[in-house]
Amino acid sequence: MIKNIIFDWGGVLIHLDKNCCADAFAKCGIKVGDELSNPYGQRTYLKDFERGLMSVDEFHETVRRVYGAQLADEQIDHAWNALLQEIPTYKLDMLLKLKKHYRLFLLSNTNVLHWMEGRKRFDYQGYHAEDFFEQIFLSNEIHELKPSPEAFCKVAQMAGIVSEETLFIDDLQASCDAASALGFHTYCPKANTDWTHEIDIIKINE
Repeated sequence: MIKNIIFDWGGVLIHLDKNCCADAFAKCGIKVGDELSNPYGQRTYLKDFERGLMSVDEFHETVRRVYGAQLADEQIDHAWNALLQEIPTYKLDMLLKLKKHYRLFLLSNTNVLHWMEGRKRFDYQGYHAEDFFEQIFLSNEIHELKPSPEAFCKVAQMAGIVSEETLFIDDLQASCDAASALGFHTYCPKANTDWTHEIDIIKINE
């Protein structure tokens, strides 16, 4: 019986636009392509940033050094955060509905800049990010990245849940495969889509 649901953030709840991010950097004179958003081709410093092993100041300095561009911190932050779009209200409504029946958690590969800006997208009808989930697990805080088994094991231990009673939803098949290998139930929707009609989570236990 499913008692818990773990949601990925980017692509599953919040919509992401790589082109907006690339365009914003291009306006600053930097050509980034997909390297800032490719989960498997990320440069080492980006993975370190998402694992919380690099400070914001170090990130700014690294971007300036790697691209040879003397940009202000604010310019880098604006371009970096251009990746983040909206969380559709129907998904927020879904979370509020599911919270009445399940323990909800968020597990995201992210960094402090994206979370500081992106968490505002949860502001809805007086609710904020922390109101939708029992616990929020961010890679930069738990120092593990999906799809590493360590990320899922750490979350299960900290949340006090067992994999066999937990549904994990992520738009990356590699993450779902890793979770499935540990006994989690999984669902892998297409990123940035309305997948809520494809799976009636409320009826999972019926």
